[in-house]
Amino acid sequence: MRHEYPDEQVRFVAKLYYIDHVSQPKVARLARVSQAKVSRLLAVARKRGIVRISVEDYEPRNRGLEQIVRDQFGLENAIVAKTAGHATGDVARATVGHIGAPLVSGLLPSSGTIAIAGGRTVKELADRLPGRDGRHLVVVQAMGGIDSSISEVDAMELGRSLVQRWGGRFLTLTTPAFVPDRAARDSFLRFPQIQAVWRRLDQADAALVGIGAMSDSAFVERGVLTPEDLDALRQSGAVGEICGRFLDHQGRECDTPWKDRVIGMDVSMLRKIPKVIAIAVGADKAQAVAAAARGGLIKTLVIDEAGAEALVAGKASRRRRPAKNKKL
Repeated sequence: MRHEYPDEQVRFVAKLYYIDHVSQPKVARLARVSQAKVSRLLAVARKRGIVRISVEDYEPRNRGLEQIVRDQFGLENAIVAKTAGHATGDVARATVGHIGAPLVSGLLPSSGTIAIAGGRTVKELADRLPGRDGRHLVVVQAMGGIDSSISEVDAMELGRSLVQRWGGRFLTLTTPAFVPDRAARDSFLRFPQIQAVWRRLDQADAALVGIGAMSDSAFVERGVLTPEDLDALRQSGAVGEICGRFLDHQGRECDTPWKDRVIGMDVSMLRKIPKVIAIAVGADKAQAVAAAARGGLIKTLVIDEAGAEALVAGKASRRRRPAKNKKL
């Protein structure tokens, strides 16, 4: 390689491009090579250490806002990811997943049981968790399937993906998320295989969950709930959803017919899990996130700046002694 690309030639091309800011087509003319070869020479320059690119440290998190969120809601941890120009949608979710994944990985246990719920933002984070790092976990689906079509953002697929990455076992909750009535729910819960999964969920050491807003419900999008159902839930005080449980402003499960129709972790199970890590993106999630925090359902929050700003602007606190803040 050194004979093919002599150091003298590599330095000349690198100086023209990086120091003199000459465009690659002009570098090609001056160095009497093709433009494709210019690209190869620049790559060689970096590989040989002739060119060393450094970038000043960048803080990808809003630490000040994290402290406010922790104090205001009594959370153990808060990760507030900066996004480009307060990006929304897929870009914001991908950014939160990228920044949050290594930090969440450090919070998750190396053994034991992890419950996982579905969601687009949960997927972005789960996809970026490190693989094969010595963990031996049982991953358990936290809520039944939304509908008959399993998408890449559903808990079933995310759980399988984590087990492929880490090893261990995956236990599926092979039921619908919502059933016609309480009798149907109780019938499902009497199956021995469902009871075994339920016991695991009840003993979970950690959970990765999303938080749903009433304004952007996956259940409506996929035809499980109608807009009229959503209106009825709102009239009953619902401001958000977690694992199929609809919450009021104080994080209590709303007393509606849907409470007896859902097959998913209930609020008492979530409260006793040592590490419940919630991932949310967007200002529209603020009411739902605040409710989950007030209800003691989450211990760690991973969120974007816009979502965090809307959250603290609501001046909603859990009104209890704050948990000990941990530095992440």
